[in-house]
This record gives sequence, structure tokens and C-alpha cells, in this order.
Amino acid sequence: MTAAAALDAGERLTRDGLAALQQERLRATLRHAYDNVAFYRRAFDEAGVRPEDCRTPADLPRFPFTTKADLRAHYPYGMFAVPRERIRRLHASSGTTGEPTVVGYTERDLDTWADLVARSLRAAGARPGDTVHVAYGYGLFTGGLGAHYGAERLGCTVIPASGGMTSRQVRLIRDLRPDVIMVTPSYMLTLLDELERQGVDPRTTSLRVGVFGAEPWTAEMRREIEERCGLDAVDIYGLSEVMGPGVAQECVETKDGPHLWEDHFYPEIVDPVTGEPLPDGEPGELVLTSLTKEAMPVVRYRTRDLTRLLPGTARVFRRMERITGRSDDLIIVRGVNLFPGQIEAVLLRVPGVAPHFQLRLTREGRMDRLTVRAEARPGATPEQRAAAAETIVRRVKDDVGVSVAVEIVPPETLERSVGKIRRLVDER
Repeated sequence: MTAAAALDAGERLTRDGLAALQQERLRATLRHAYDNVAFYRRAFDEAGVRPEDCRTPADLPRFPFTTKADLRAHYPYGMFAVPRERIRRLHASSGTTGEPTVVGYTERDLDTWADLVARSLRAAGARPGDTVHVAYGYGLFTGGLGAHYGAERLGCTVIPASGGMTSRQVRLIRDLRPDVIMVTPSYMLTLLDELERQGVDPRTTSLRVGVFGAEPWTAEMRREIEERCGLDAVDIYGLSEVMGPGVAQECVETKDGPHLWEDHFYPEIVDPVTGEPLPDGEPGELVLTSLTKEAMPVVRYRTRDLTRLLPGTARVFRRMERITGRSDDLIIVRGVNLFPGQIEAVLLRVPGVAPHFQLRLTREGRMDRLTVRAEARPGATPEQRAAAAETIVRRVKDDVGVSVAVEIVPPETLERSVGKIRRLVDER
């Protein structure tokens, strides 16, 4: 079978065919949300719009945004558009910064989700018969189960490793010889460190594709993973409020940013401050409207992820540039604006330091103080750690324009949740 023949019907759409499908599905979604979710009925009425007012996607900016605060305010089931008896699965956020957000899926939603993750894995380079090592966390977090059922839908063998127990993960990789690994990029670096600690060259493993998501990562991290492990590292994008992993996927043949599956999710870019729509190519905040969800449709959901929309290359769908940060992660320290990704870019150029870090904001008197806590590479000597700290202080000052304190901590010191480190702790 040729690569083109393996594409599903949605991937073979023309731009005109896609536009017609989006228009049909968008109207149906707005009507479904208005008729079945009290929040949307009230929000649309207050904005003076009805579902029939959206004649084309160009009319969508007339409709109100949905935010995470709206989902929390209607916890647990207030955003559902079907009776609870039709829900086949529930997922939820951790709720560490407030009420958790709960999302539900009908049987058809679960089928759609599995299909889109299967599409994503195929675009990443996976094929039926491959073995897929899933090291995303299982449970209420959408990563593990979303990846699992998508890989099975593609026809792969799944190793449901979940997160944690690094030495056990490495043994599974060595013994079961998976072709594909799905994991956060920061935890992949931890796995590579453990392989090397055990005297194993990561390039000798069976892994040929890494599908990395659940946190922003940089081009430098991709280069390091590919060089150390000898695999193709590609980006998968998703968020629980919209579906989970599989909203967008980078294609292995181009590696030029994830293609958004626009037959199921309609993307917009808006100014993160004013909310005004921005044209393709302009950087801003990604806003998504679901087009096929039954249980919990979302209309103009503000993801807070900063990116821009670009023309499609390997697929008909538009691409999103690699996430550069989150609009709600902007830190202002003594008048200087910075994002955690700027600190990560510095760390990746410092020998002896891993890209696992946390920013801690405190206040001394009237002044803000920013401390960078970064994990050392395994085997780094005290002298190397001290030199790394001095280098980070200097480069952050030169590159970002702000003075920071630096603590180099032992490997795997920083607390992780489903493989991810909480990047910012504000104690002011």
C-alpha cells in the first residue's frame, strides 16, 4: 500500500472540500451546544447571536469565548450536552490551581478520539504491527489512555508502561524492543540518562520514532533526543478540554510543526490581550472549536497556548508552529517580560545541566526575586554544577535581560506530575 492510499478520507480532502465540511459541522456544533448546554444558550443570548448567525467560519468571531474558568464554574457535569447515562468515560484535570475540569466522552466520541490518535501515529511514522511503548500517565489524565486506544486502533501492539519507575521503563524498552515511544520530552531525556547510566548506548535500542507531547519543547530538545537515541522525534498536540492527545500531529516526513486535524477542530489565532482575531502567520493565542464532539462540545475555547497558523505541507490541514509558551505563563520580573521557554533555551546550551527546571518567584522587600532551580545531569561533579550555575546567571542576564539566582539540584529532584514538572511556582 502506498503512503497516499493509507490516508483516511479526511486526510484526502481538498481545501474546498474541507471548508464545506467545516461549515456543515460548525453549524451543527453551535446548534448542539445552544440546544443542550445552558451555559452556551445564556452566553450566545447575551452576545446577541444564534447558531444560524454563523453562515461561514468567518462569522465565528461573533460568538463568545469559552475559558477554563467557565469549565471550572460548571463542575462537574454542567458543560455536558448529553444525558449522563450516555457518557462512557470521564477524564479530569488535577485541579491543583482550583476546581478540576471534567470532560466526558460518548461512545462515538471515544471512536473519534481513537481514530484521530491512530491518524496521528501514522503521520508520525508508526505502522500497523509496530510495538508502541506508552509512558504517559494512565488514569484521569488523558495522555495514557488516549495514546493507548489510538495505537490499538492503528493495529499496533501496546506496552502500557505508564509513567515513573524509570529503571523498569528502561528494562521494558531493552527487553520488549518497541518501535515507537509516546512520552513527555523531558521524561524521554530522563530515560536516555538512565540507559546511559546502565551502560547502554540509546542508539542501540529498537526505538525508531518518538511521539512527544503534553508539554512545550524546543528545537534544541529535539536535536538532543534524536542525536542521542537515533530516532525521529515528532510533536503531538492536544488538551483534555478539547479532546486529549491527537488534536494535531507533526508529520515525520517534514517535521515542520503539527498539522491541526481541521475536519474535527476549527482553529483561530487571537490577540492574547484583546481577543481580536489575527490572520494566519501572525503569532498569538490558539483558540479551538470542536466540530464533532457529542458529550462536551467546546466553542472558541481559549487554550492559552501561544503559536501561529501556517499553510499545510505534508497534509491539507494547516499547521501550528511549535508552542512558544502560554499566555498565562508570562512572568514580569522587575519590568522584564519572560516566558519559561526562554530559560529552557539557555539551559539546553549549558553542559552538565538537564532541561528539567522550575522557576520560583519570591519577594524580598519590594523587589521580586526569580530563582531558577535546574536538575544536574547524572554524573555532574560539584565543580561542574557550580560552573553551570555561573553560566546560567550570565546567559539569562545577557539573553533575557533579567538577573536570577540559580540552584543546581540532583537529578530527578523536582516534583513531577504525569511526567511533567510544574514550571512556575509564584510565592509572592
